[in-house]
Amino acid sequence: MMAPRRGHKWFAAWYDRMCARAAYLGPVRRELAGGATGRVLEVGCGTGANFEYYPPEAQVVATEPDPYMLARARRRARESGRRLALVQAVAENLPFSDASFDVVVATLVFCSVDDPGRALAEVTRVLRPGGELRFFEHVRYDGGLLALAQDAVAPIWSWFGAGCHPNRDLTRLLAEAGLEVVRLERSKPLPPLPPMCLARPHVLGVARVP
Repeated sequence: MMAPRRGHKWFAAWYDRMCARAAYLGPVRRELAGGATGRVLEVGCGTGANFEYYPPEAQVVATEPDPYMLARARRRARESGRRLALVQAVAENLPFSDASFDVVVATLVFCSVDDPGRALAEVTRVLRPGGELRFFEHVRYDGGLLALAQDAVAPIWSWFGAGCHPNRDLTRLLAEAGLEVVRLERSKPLPPLPPMCLARPHVLGVARVP
């Protein structure tokens, strides 16, 4: 069994402040969480920035491995008055039964997990047949100098960014996990300024279990 990763206290504080200021992510979060119905699992909920966007009728369970992120998420859940179940767990080892969720939501998660292939396999396992993964991620650029730069900086980027990788091929990973992509579009939530200019493109999408 994989243990929850060690926490990143400074990163949790920075991420929370960034989310509080990031009005440009509001529409993305509204689209992902606002369209989630039934029994919903949010994988890697971070500090809980999506919580306010879930429909009142959604039955939401959220996981987060980082204890500092999770503490902030618990506070945000209490402040929102929403009924949410929060569990400390890594995405690669979800403590839930097979086919137990209608929807999984993930916002900037698969760039940061230790093993994205295993994490997506777990997502596939806990989704019911026909269930959907609603995701927003930054991915490797389609070749050229930017892609080479992403590859070059990935080790140090990951060290400073609490495990984040700027060069993961999400489309390939989704296919390998047996998920069918039914929607995939590019999104531009961040200004193209250093160093965040390397964390692009961003994609918003939906994938389903056949």
